[in-house]
Amino acid sequence: MSAWATVAIIAIIVWGVVQLSKARHRADRGIVVDERGNESVADIGTDAETNKEIEDLRERIKVLERIATDGNSLDAQETKRIAAEIEALRDKRAE
Repeated sequence: MSAWATVAIIAIIVWGVVQLSKARHRADRGIVVDERGNESVADIGTDAETNKEIEDLRERIKVLERIATDGNSLDAQETKRIAAEIEALRDKRAE
């Protein structure tokens, strides 16, 4: 392989790495590129619809947290104990 071919391959690799780095940097900062190559800051949406969606997601997270932690509360343990006792009584009655 000639020296020029080696230089060309290295140049192409460096160009690719630079392009990937630029793309990651743009994405991190919320910059979008249109089909003509023009860069602009992405509209992340601060309208009422976006705010409502965020509130809905927060409510869902609260529900999921409650579900995840309620199984360990005293009320949940008492409920499980009563349910087990009822099942045991049903089993005795069925015999």
